[in-house]
Amino acid sequence: MKAESKKLAIFTTKKILKLICLMAVVSIASLWLVDQSPIDPVSIYIGAMSITPEQKAILEEYWGVNTPAHEKYLNWLGNVLKGDLGDSLIYRMPVSDVIKERFTASLALMASAWLLSGVLGFVLGIVAGMKNGTWVDKIIKTYCYILLATPTFWLALVMMLVFSVHLGWFPVGLGVPIGVAAEEVTVLDRLKHLILPAIALGLLGVAPIAMFTREKLIEVMSSDYVLFAKARGEKGFGLVLRHGVRNVALPAITLQFLGFSELFGGALLVEQVFSYPGLGRAAVEAGIRSDVPLLLGIVLISTLFVFVGNLIADIIYQFVDPRIRQQEMEA
Repeated sequence: MKAESKKLAIFTTKKILKLICLMAVVSIASLWLVDQSPIDPVSIYIGAMSITPEQKAILEEYWGVNTPAHEKYLNWLGNVLKGDLGDSLIYRMPVSDVIKERFTASLALMASAWLLSGVLGFVLGIVAGMKNGTWVDKIIKTYCYILLATPTFWLALVMMLVFSVHLGWFPVGLGVPIGVAAEEVTVLDRLKHLILPAIALGLLGVAPIAMFTREKLIEVMSSDYVLFAKARGEKGFGLVLRHGVRNVALPAITLQFLGFSELFGGALLVEQVFSYPGLGRAAVEAGIRSDVPLLLGIVLISTLFVFVGNLIADIIYQFVDPRIRQQEMEA
């Protein structure tokens, strides 16, 4: 027991150190890219307004235009260690408040898409594996290949043109109706604005799950113990449910958690197309307008989000295959 506890402590410590290093590298890279950008945030902020050179100098000081990149980062890091992510230069409010508001919207979008892609992909994979070599299998594989070759933003645009513009079944964009006070927005209103972006994002995650599940099910159904079960008289969906689904479910769930990074990247594009007020859209605005505190805050949250997804996948996979757990502990 003591040996297992020691290995678990070492495993946990390594994961925490990896997370800290990852956050440091990603935040430094993000700040460097913003600093190298030719975009002048003050000019974008001013727009067509006419101001004096003195007023512009005050804005440049507030924006930190002339502050060296390493000094910006050290100041930001010192505040983060104190629990302060700073104030957004665009929204004129604490970065933590902006992230909290936007992340809630993004989480609803990504959770809906994640469940849709997981359930639909798993079902299609099971059906394709059961009907291996038939016309049903060929149709599902062709559908998956088309999805794998489809850009996220293109699918989102097509769905918006068809279902919002031409058919009028869903709102064209945004997260709530235009001109409605926040306290008057109902859950149904939010769902209407969420459905189409969630479907657009979720459909693109169907193909990897379906193809993986199909291959694993075919492999399982060709194993010796399944052949023995067939010899005992088991057949049809009962055979697949008893011996196939149980063996492919956890690996499929593991793959689903490993797709957190693709899910977050896809959400960024979908939010842009539908003007959905999520974290991805805020990240684009922060990058374009050089809002360094907001951008770095979003980088930290998104990095933590993806890391947690991968960590959950590692833990699940270790339960599936104890040999992996032993290798991870000893590494």
